[in-house]
Amino acid sequence: MAFKVFQSVVQRIRDAIGYDFGITDSTGVVIASTIEEEIGLVHDECADFLNSNSTYIEKPDKVLKKIDINGRLDFVLYLVTNHPERKNIAELISISLENAKLYYDEKYDRSNFMKNVLLGNILPGDITIRAKELRVKNDCKRIVYLIRTEKTRELYAYNIIQSLFPNNNKDHIILLDDQNTVLIKEIKENEDSEEIHKKARIIVDTLSSELMIKAKIGIGTVAESLRDVARSYKDAQTALKIGQIFESEKNIVDYNHLGIGRLIYQLPTTLCRLFLNEVFKEGVFEAIDDETMITIQKFFENNLNVSETSRQLFIHRNTLVYRLDKIQKLTGMDLRKFDDAIYFKVAMMVKRYLDDVSK
Repeated sequence: MAFKVFQSVVQRIRDAIGYDFGITDSTGVVIASTIEEEIGLVHDECADFLNSNSTYIEKPDKVLKKIDINGRLDFVLYLVTNHPERKNIAELISISLENAKLYYDEKYDRSNFMKNVLLGNILPGDITIRAKELRVKNDCKRIVYLIRTEKTRELYAYNIIQSLFPNNNKDHIILLDDQNTVLIKEIKENEDSEEIHKKARIIVDTLSSELMIKAKIGIGTVAESLRDVARSYKDAQTALKIGQIFESEKNIVDYNHLGIGRLIYQLPTTLCRLFLNEVFKEGVFEAIDDETMITIQKFFENNLNVSETSRQLFIHRNTLVYRLDKIQKLTGMDLRKFDDAIYFKVAMMVKRYLDDVSK
């Protein structure tokens, strides 16, 4: 049990009833009290009480009561007051504490359960049984967002995401390490990719505006049930990895929209090297300077449109034509021709992939 949660409940009850009281663990050590100096000390009366067969002791100025949860002795409540209804007051306090304990345990167990489902640490046959025990819906659509941020020891990013999606019954937020946080989001039956992307954009923008933290998000495939959540997570990981190689400027990458990058990523490296050697003579790709590479990328972005590319690069049209001619002489490919442009584009992506593999 998170004792600080207990302490928060104790203080709120103290404000309402006006009497001092505390709780010890099953060894008699005070774990929460309205008098904070008592925390961590052994309460002698409670320690003696624990060794007795009694479940309740009433004295003129106090009450001692054992608290059993699920048939197990967990705590002892001591209430200091001579109020004639002190027994009933102690009963109400114990009910409040039991509910707080059960709520915390259920929340903690749910989080652990969802983390194990995510990482594939639970057998498929056990998922349905455990989900029913924890009252977690099994057959509803969910999607996994893998949020990767800069390394930080603080939980600020986690807290921000939690504030954006506070519904603990539908959405689950799991902190994996100091860089990776996972949001398992329940989605509507008819929710489209635009809505799914909108939520990712909200996360990225909020982390940027409130914490000045850059984030990249990988979006997995839709999970039809809890059994599919692990697959959605793996797809989100793959999306981030492929996005890092081929579209590093993007901060949101969807597994369902990876395009040709997914195909290249799944090819054997020997086949990729064979293709690259076929397209480029040795040393040709390395001979292309940064300025020329920027020109090529911008030319592709503008669908091989010479006029639009020259406008965006702030150069004369003839200058761009000269650069394209220079590329043709160097590589033997005229990027103004569709087939040559396709070859070059794919070759560029294959080169990026091989460079990443060799790191």
